Amino acid sequence: MTDTKKPLRIAVLLAATLGMVGCGHDEAPAESPQRRAPQSVGADRDKHGCIGSAGYTWCARANQCERPWELAKARGLVEGAVAYQQFCSASRDP
Repeated sequence: MTDTKKPLRIAVLLAATLGMVGCGHDEAPAESPQRRAPQSVGADRDKHGCIGSAGYTWCARANQCERPWELAKARGLVEGAVAYQQFCSASRDP
């Protein structure tokens, strides 16, 4: 016994796959009135000069920009946003 529906299934899958490739991407996207010019990499510095897109945030205790996961590893902190916030918002050691 052969499965007579198998060629049909293959044809449907092939058509669906090929159809997904086209999906109307040949047309240029419509211009949005709110479209902004692309920013340069690293152009998202905050008031302290920390580059958020690179993972840096201001740490007052260290008095510099830090990456939470790197600071947690270096200081032996429990990883997580709460531990980072607690450490960085505390006053500096004497």
